[in-house]
This record gives sequence, C-alpha cells and structure tokens, in this order.
Amino acid sequence: MSVEGAQPKYVTSGILRLTRPQLIGTMLGMLLTALLAAIDQTIVGTAEPRIIASLSGFDRYPWVATLYLLTSTVAVPIFASLSDRFGRKPLFMGGVMLFVLASALCGASGNLTFLPFDGMGQLIAFRGLQGIGAGMITGVLFAIVGDIFSPQERGKYQGIFAAVWGLSAIFGPTLGGWLTDHWSWRACFYVNLPVGVIAITALYFEFPNMKPRRSGTQIDWNGFALLIATVVPLLLALTWVPQYGWSALRVWPLLVLSAVMLIGFLANEARAPEPIIPLTLFSHPVIAVCSLCSFVLGVGMFGAIIYLPLFMQGVLGTSATQSGNLLTPLLMGAVAGAIVGGQTVSRTGEYKLLGIIGSLFLAAGMMLFSRMTGDTTTGYVAMAMVVAGLGMGLLQPVYTIAVQNVAPRERMGAATSSTIFFRSIGSTVGVAAFGSVMLTRYHDEFLRLAPAGVPAEAMTYLTNPILLVQSRPQLAAIFMKTPGGLAMVQPVIASVKTALLHGLQEVFFVGAVVMVFAVVPHVFLKREPLRTREVTPESAAAPSH
Repeated sequence: MSVEGAQPKYVTSGILRLTRPQLIGTMLGMLLTALLAAIDQTIVGTAEPRIIASLSGFDRYPWVATLYLLTSTVAVPIFASLSDRFGRKPLFMGGVMLFVLASALCGASGNLTFLPFDGMGQLIAFRGLQGIGAGMITGVLFAIVGDIFSPQERGKYQGIFAAVWGLSAIFGPTLGGWLTDHWSWRACFYVNLPVGVIAITALYFEFPNMKPRRSGTQIDWNGFALLIATVVPLLLALTWVPQYGWSALRVWPLLVLSAVMLIGFLANEARAPEPIIPLTLFSHPVIAVCSLCSFVLGVGMFGAIIYLPLFMQGVLGTSATQSGNLLTPLLMGAVAGAIVGGQTVSRTGEYKLLGIIGSLFLAAGMMLFSRMTGDTTTGYVAMAMVVAGLGMGLLQPVYTIAVQNVAPRERMGAATSSTIFFRSIGSTVGVAAFGSVMLTRYHDEFLRLAPAGVPAEAMTYLTNPILLVQSRPQLAAIFMKTPGGLAMVQPVIASVKTALLHGLQEVFFVGAVVMVFAVVPHVFLKREPLRTREVTPESAAAPSH
C-alpha cells in the first residue's frame, strides 16, 4: 500500500495500470492458469488406456475429447463478450474455479455412484464442464493482457503465454504417463487442484477489478442460442467426417443445420443492441484480415500437422510408446519462435513483417513435409518440424497484438476472442478435410495393393489407419485363426504402409498449398503504429480489488 495521497508507482502502461506487486501476483495467477488450460489438452492422452480399462466404454471414449472441444470452442466468444460487459476478474476467476471443480469431478468419475450414469458417462459430462472453464480462461486471458499492457508492451508477454502453451504440450504427455504409472490416471486431473488454488489466490488478492465501460444490462440471449446452434452441429459433423464421409446421414444434415443457424446468427448480430460478436468489428481491415489468417492457419497448420505422428508411427515405424514425444521438435521451434516474435514486436512495433516471415517459415515447413517418403530419416522430419514450428511461434503474437491495437476499448474481449475462435473452427475444418483426403486416397490404394483373401473381419480394422495401432491385438487374433493368415501378414503390412504413405503425402501436399496461399493475406495486413501508452480517466488511479 502506498502512503495516502501519494501516487502509486505503476509499472504497466495499459488501460489497467498495475504496481509491481500487483503485476507479479497477476502474472503468476495468469501463467499458472494458462499452464492448467494448456497442459490439460495433452496430459490426459497418455492415460487413455488406463481410463478405458478402469471405466470401460471404449466406444464412447472419443466423446471425452469431442465434448471438451465443443464446449470450449463455444465458450470462448460468449465469455469474452460477457467480460466486456461485466469485467474480466469475475469471469476469469469463475473460469478457473469451474475448471478446478470439473478437474476434481473428472478425477472422481466412476466413484460417484449417486449419479444416474456410469463412470465413462460421468467423465464425458465432467470433461464438457471442464471445457466451459477452459473456454472462459482462454477467451478472457488475452483480453486481460490487452488491458494491462499497452500495444507496444504486449508482444513479449503474449510470447511468454504462447511459450507456456508450447512447453505444456511438450511435457504434458510425459507428466501424464508418469502420474499414471506411479499414482493413477485420476492424478492427471487431481494435479490441477493445487495449481488452480494458487492461481485463484494470486488473482484474488493482486488482480484489480476494473469496472467495465459498458454498463448496460441487455444480454444477447438469442445470439448465445444461435451461436451454440451453429457451432455444435458444425463441430460434430466435422468430427465424424473422417470416419463416415461427407455424404453420411449423420454428417450432411448437421452441416445444413449449421449453415441455416449461421444465417440466423448473422441476422441477429446485425440488429442486436449488444451483440456477442459485433459484425462492425470486421469492417476494420486489420481485424478482418487477422480473422481470415487465423482461420486459414488453423486449416492448413493444425489440419495437416495432426497427422505427423501417424506418419512417423505408420510409415517410419517409430515406436508408439514414444508417441508423446514425437512432436517435440515442432513444439520447441514454436516456443522459440513465440519468444523471439514477442520480443521483436515489443522492441520494433513491427507485426506485419513478422506475420509475413512467420507464414513463409510455416509454408516452407509444410513443403518439407510434403516431400517425405518411406525412406525419409527421422532427422529430416525433425528439421522440417523445427522450421514449421518457428513459423507457428512467430505468428502466435501477431494476430492478438494487431487486433487489440485497433479494437475499441469496450469491445476488446470480443475482438480478441475472434482470432482464437476462428483458429479453433479452422483447425476442426482442417482435421476433417484432410482426414477425408487421407482416407479416400488410403482406401483406393489399399484395396488395389492388398493381397486376395484378406478376412472380411480384418478389413473392418484395416480400412481405418488411424485406429490401426490400437487394433493390432485384434488383427493378430484374426490372422492367427485364418487358414494361411500368417503368410498374409507381411503383404498386408506392406500394403498398409504404402497406402498410408500416399494418403499422408497428399495431405501434406494440400497443406503446403494452403499455407503458400496463406502468405498472401499477411502481405495485405495493414500496419498500424502500436500505441505506446493507453491512459484513460478510468486508469488514472489504481482500480480497487
């Protein structure tokens, strides 16, 4: 506390100015919160076999990830918009508390016998709840950074948060495996509790509660409903595309429904007094271009890169037990790029050039992936990953900084969430589209190359290469009981490998084409000078807790 009447010594120049103790406490809470949200996406994967063995419900396990994706994606724009109205602190802390509570419930799944559904059903429901908390955290976090720091200061801090995300993705699988082996799969969820409590405590005592400018009470309930009705069927349909195809009865009607709801959502947002995603934001060329770039980045980058572990396991024969570390070079490159990119923006104020260089690196990395063959060394793959990762990292701070630099103060949350939202939708579109490309080519190649007489029972597993690693025991049992089955194993493996290689080569080639085209909008990204200080009457004095 400062002496009464004396001006506190602030160390940030944003709309919300903080003293050094406030900055340290706030950054500690935010970084721990970012760590929670980021590591949760990777730590659970290595515990999957134990979870399935403990709770059964193998056929329902994909919903553990699907429902988390649905709820977190929808929550981002909704709660970011609400934070513009009701303030950042209550919603951000609410998101952290919900995330921690849901983590405890996930860890207790199967033991809550008073609930009307079984253990796997409990885990799926609680992961959906956890996704809402994660969406609240993600949607509000970068808006808070925009409040605290002036545009010129933001780069290095955005880079730090992006680095936390990357490092979490690297260490998450290893931590998940260690906790599962030495404690229990439940520990992968319980580990969030002490970290979350520290984050909540730091935020409660040190993060000021700035009163929002927008004090109106009218909430766009129709917009909330229409956004959910647009996103949920879209993500469900795209999740099912790789397995069932675009023409499946469970896919195309959902896409049609999503398109109809989107029209209704846009019509509602155009006339709503307080829209969730104000369409007027996209009349600004910087916000429009950044949203487009985020979407294309999601399509080309995440849509193709997610298939890298499949290439290394299915084509190069890398051990599946090491799958948690397969993307380490990519993520290390992303961490380095995020830190360098953030510092560069803060020192030079130049985000456009960084966006162009980052997109060129990413396009180069994707072109290197497209040249991989069955004889490619793991060293070549690692080098290509580092190049692509550097591009990813350099681009991480660009969109948020550029958008926050031009967004109206009262729409900071909605504007910031737009780039996160479009990237999330783009990545889901990319995974579905590239999955469809890969499976179509794989099916054609495998049916042409497979030896005659492969048991029909085995074909069920062989037609979906994504599940081959998990279905090896079943395939071995089928070929063992089939007359002449053992003689078929090697030709079948060779056919799978060749078909998978050609399918993945097509995926990486299309991804490279998309990322080359993605360089173009970065060239047209308008460069606005970064404001060095944002002082308003509301920020002239330290806000109260």
